[in-house]
Formats: sequence, C-alpha cells, structure tokens
Amino acid sequence: MCFEKLKQGVLIKGPMLPEPIQIVLIQPIGSAVKIGGKGLYNKDKYYERIFDEEQISQLQILPAHDVFNGDAKRFRLGIEAIRLTLAYEYDPFFSLSVAKVDPVPHQLEAVYEYMLPLPRIRFLLADDAGAGKTIMAGLLLKELKFRGLVKRTLIVTPANLMFQWQRELWDKFKERFEILRGVDLREAYGINPWVEKDQIITSMDWAKREEVKSSLLRARWDLIIVDEAHKLSAPILSILQRDIS
Repeated sequence: MCFEKLKQGVLIKGPMLPEPIQIVLIQPIGSAVKIGGKGLYNKDKYYERIFDEEQISQLQILPAHDVFNGDAKRFRLGIEAIRLTLAYEYDPFFSLSVAKVDPVPHQLEAVYEYMLPLPRIRFLLADDAGAGKTIMAGLLLKELKFRGLVKRTLIVTPANLMFQWQRELWDKFKERFEILRGVDLREAYGINPWVEKDQIITSMDWAKREEVKSSLLRARWDLIIVDEAHKLSAPILSILQRDIS
C-alpha cells in the first residue's frame, strides 16, 4: 500500500495492529508516519502506532461496508463455537462432555445441586482424602467458565501438591495453569505476574510472605480455590478476603 491511500475514515488492518482500525489521525514523521485510529471491534479502544515504509506496505485497506464473500467453512466453525458457548443452557452436565473424568454421584451432587444453583459461590468441601475434591473443583471451574462468570482463577495449595493440581487440571479438563514461585516473581522485572496471568497455582507458604503481599494485593480474582483450607493462615486470609468475602 502507498502512503497516498491512507486517509481519515479509512479502515485498515495489518500485522502490527491488534485489530482493524478506522483512521482518525495521520501525521508524517520523516519517512515514517504516525497513524491513530479507533478499533473496529472494540469501539472504545484507540490505537496509535508509528509505521515505517516497509510496515506501511503491509497494511490493507478494508471495504467501508460489510461484504459476504468470506470462507463458508470458517463461518460455520465460528457459528459452531458460539453454539458451544450456549450449550450449557441445554445440557445440565455439559462440562462432563468435554472432560476426561468419570465422576461418582456425590461429586455431581455437590457441584450441580449445591454449588452452581447459588448466585454467590463460597463452599467448603470437607470430603475424605481421595474423594475427588480436585475433580469437583475442575467441574465447577469449567461450568463457571462456560457461563462466562470466571476468567481469572487462583489456586492456593501446599507446595507439595502444586504440580499435582497442575497436571490433573490439564489432563482431565484441559485447563492450563501456571505455577508461580519466588523465582518467577524475582525474574518478572517491571511486570506483575499475578496480573499478567489469568490462571495461577501458588503455594500457601510462599503467598503469605511479606515481599509477595504487595503484588498479590494488586490482582483481582473471579474464583479462588484453596486446597487443605484448614492450613490457611491469617496472613494469607487477609490477602484473599477482599475477593472471597
């Protein structure tokens, strides 16, 4: 694309832009140009970038009006994806169809008869060891995500169980959780990993440390799962109570 075709009101897209934008600002800067525009899909987003000649050549102008000459197979896949996001409304045990688990009756009763019907979920699972509390937590997580109620999840567990939780949630539910430890926080210079990552597993002993508290307090969570909650100390509870109260 040549520079002369770039005008205010034109819709463009390119590999340097997170989404197509409608140009509202064009400002030449030597051989480069500064372009600002409103997002096509996120109307409240404003993007501003400086493009050199090579990057300008990679931009594409979009038609001002919608056209209907797209790929029919991709359209069908998109419609199917939307249908699946609503499938839970017609299948009361929808997460079972996408999980590799064979639950027993008491697990289904806990999740689908007691937890999900309540508008605000706050439960203590006090089953014996080996009763499948991880499976119940995974089923609950999947159902809440299908409903669009949960995006950011924190799991607090004893250090020796972190990798077990990570492995089981991936193997059984295809939910990828990042384990956050002291070395990860020290290496994350200039960013807050509690905020950058949406699904985190961390240990009780590390989360209660004073040097962790300030960064953890800046993160908000939709769902917090605490394994072996009887070991939950006052310092950790003071950090989490804002989200679980």
